[in-house]
Amino acid sequence: MLCFSCITPHPVVATPTIEKKMSEKIKNTIKSLKVLEEDLYISKPDIILLFSSSEDLKEDEFLINVSPTFKTDLKEFGDLVTQKEYKGDISLPNKIYETCLQKDLKVKLFTKEKLAYNFSIPLVYLTNHLSDVKILPITTSTQSYKKHVKLGEVIKEIILATNKRVAVVVSGDLSHALTSDSPAGFNKSGENFDNKIQELLNQKSLSGMLQLNEKNINDANETIFRQLLVMMGIMLNINYDYKSYCYEAPYGVGHLTANLKI
Repeated sequence: MLCFSCITPHPVVATPTIEKKMSEKIKNTIKSLKVLEEDLYISKPDIILLFSSSEDLKEDEFLINVSPTFKTDLKEFGDLVTQKEYKGDISLPNKIYETCLQKDLKVKLFTKEKLAYNFSIPLVYLTNHLSDVKILPITTSTQSYKKHVKLGEVIKEIILATNKRVAVVVSGDLSHALTSDSPAGFNKSGENFDNKIQELLNQKSLSGMLQLNEKNINDANETIFRQLLVMMGIMLNINYDYKSYCYEAPYGVGHLTANLKI
C-alpha cells in the first residue's frame, strides 16, 4: 500500500557538515525537511521508492538500482562524516521491470552501491529514525513526459497490490536560472516555471503539467519535472492533500519541500 508521498530538494549546502554560514541561508528548507522526516516516520514505511534524475539527463531508459546494499557518500562536497547505509528492496524491482516492458517503457536494472548526492541528501534528513527501512532508487530518463506518467501508473498498481507499506520520495530542484548568480545564469522562464509548478501542484493538475511548453521547461534549467510527472502518475485517483512546507531560492535555485498527505 502507498503510505506516504513527498517532494524534497537536494541542496548541497544542506549537507550536515557544510559550513553553517552557508546552510543558514536555507534554514527554512532544513527545518521543513525535519518536519517531513517526522511525517515519514509516522507513516511507518517498509520501503522508500526514491526518484531523481541522472546528472547529465541523458539516460534514455528508466534506471532501477537493485543493489542489495546502499551507502550515502558526500565526500565530494567536503563532508567526510555523514554516512548512512541501507538495505535494498528485492520485492518490487522485477515486477516494475516486467510490467514496464509490457507497457513499452524502456527500463534497465543495474547495481551501484554508492548513492549520488541527489539521492543521498534527502535520505540523510528523512531516515534518521528509520534504520530498518529498505530503499529502491529509480532514475528518470529522456523518454517522453507521458511515459513518465505511465511509469507512475505502473508503479502505483504494483504498490497497491503489495502488502508492504511504500513511501514515495521525489528528489529534485526547481529552476537553476532565477538570478544572475544562479548556476545556469538568469532566464525569465525560471521564475515562471517555479510559480506555475507550485500552482499546478496545489491544483493537483497533471493535465496542466503536460500542457507546459517544453522549451520553457528546458530554459528554466530544472532537475525535477520528470520526477513530478512520475509522482503525479502514482497519485492519480488517490485522495490526498497537497501541503507545501517551504519554497525558497537564496542561491538562485528553487527548493521546494512538500507533503502529499494521503
